[in-house]
Amino acid sequence: MRNYETMFIIDANLTEEAIEGVVEKMTSLIADNNGEVVNVDNWGKKELAYEIDKQTVGYYTLVNFKGDADTVAELERVYKIDDNVIRYLILKDE
Repeated sequence: MRNYETMFIIDANLTEEAIEGVVEKMTSLIADNNGEVVNVDNWGKKELAYEIDKQTVGYYTLVNFKGDADTVAELERVYKIDDNVIRYLILKDE
């Protein structure tokens, strides 16, 4: 398994419980697809560098995890279809 790092920005207009639900959904998705969550770092609400879908604020979350190519592919697939995730990035952590 390789080390990966993903950051995703959640719609800041959601309630605190809904934001926690999205973070829990993504971390459990990693674990359910032969991955291992190493660290979850919630950065909180921050100003976006530029407006995305008429929003200027987002909730940033950074997750370090171990997984394989299938884990990353499934995570990316879910990011694309989840309307609560504004932006995401997945990187190999060397």
